[in-house]
Amino acid sequence: MRIELNGVNYRIPQASVAVICVDGGDPEYIKAARKSGAIPAIARFMESGFTGTAHCVIPSFTNPNNLSIATGAPPAVHGVSGNFCLDRHTGEAIAMTDPAMVRSRTIFDVVSKAGVETAVITAKDKLRRQLGKGMDVGNGNICFSSQCADRCTPRENGIHDALGWAGRPLPDMYSDALSLFVLDAGIRFFEQDNRPRLAYLSLTDYVQHKYPPDHPAALGFFASLDRRCAKLDRLGAIVALVADHGMKDKCATDGAYNIIYLQDLLNRRFSPGKTRVICPITDDFVGHHGSLGGFVRVYCFEDLKVSDVIRYIESIDGIETVIERGDAATRFKLPFDVEGDAVAIAADGFCIGMTPADHDLEGLHGERLRSHGGLSEQEVPFILNRPLNGKYMARAASEQLMNYHIFEYALNGVR
Repeated sequence: MRIELNGVNYRIPQASVAVICVDGGDPEYIKAARKSGAIPAIARFMESGFTGTAHCVIPSFTNPNNLSIATGAPPAVHGVSGNFCLDRHTGEAIAMTDPAMVRSRTIFDVVSKAGVETAVITAKDKLRRQLGKGMDVGNGNICFSSQCADRCTPRENGIHDALGWAGRPLPDMYSDALSLFVLDAGIRFFEQDNRPRLAYLSLTDYVQHKYPPDHPAALGFFASLDRRCAKLDRLGAIVALVADHGMKDKCATDGAYNIIYLQDLLNRRFSPGKTRVICPITDDFVGHHGSLGGFVRVYCFEDLKVSDVIRYIESIDGIETVIERGDAATRFKLPFDVEGDAVAIAADGFCIGMTPADHDLEGLHGERLRSHGGLSEQEVPFILNRPLNGKYMARAASEQLMNYHIFEYALNGVR
């Protein structure tokens, strides 16, 4: 039996499938952890299963990529291209985190209604609400976040006592425990019986924002991830690991933050009120990144020409590319109607903000700034614990893997 979603035919799971989105899981973390010996199970997956380097969607942010993974399609299809855009009618920044913004069904919606017990467990609740849209919660299907695991209800989440069920206390939002809770809850889901089940386990990038790949804390986190992957493997699950985006350092050699305060610069060049910069990375987790990322939207008002703004932004040190709305929507497969008049993308090692007053950097505690959003964070790991069949081996060799291919490969591509 097969199901269809966004032009892709998926095989109904014949074995349990666990797809893990390692938020901010830049390939350098896998490389460093493997070199140190911290991830023996994942290293075995890479040797005897399948490993490749995929691209994420741009902007390389959490929500657009998780929704792409969940729908098997780019943002132009599912409609979510960040956390914020500008309402052109009101002039107000509007959140894109409401489930109403999602324009496509998800794999979890389709599979849960096909009778396969399905779990969506996320670190952040903003993401859980979007991924769970349309899902048949209940009847063995669950959808909750570790962030709000103490507030679950059977009606909304398919579970009442998530803390007791997972066997862990409520984790702090700024800790690796937020991710480990997700993984342990996923293991509990598969331990119930031997029936084929499907789970999506989406982690948080707290560790990767805070520590470089070879830091002991990062290696320790990946060792914890590895032990849980090994357990899922022993339970007989097809285990697939992918990331929503990479992660890079955004500091100069002396530790100073490489921040382009673009709204400040545009105000000086064109006068205040002529432009509006929106940072779509903005969320409540300011301690991760201070709402600074590698991709921003620029809106132009009155008689200001977009071409003049683009020409000026191109001259700024630390900018990799700036393109107008239509080109951005076409190149990156973004929904045209919510895109800015121009899109600016930072070069490797830089991030873009609005004005200093718009960004709370206190939560960084003076530590190095690590973030994502641009093309430099596009590469992500793509790992399966089982080898691919001939058809998908040939496909992987002939096309650019995207992170949103992961469910297709896990369901259709393994031997």
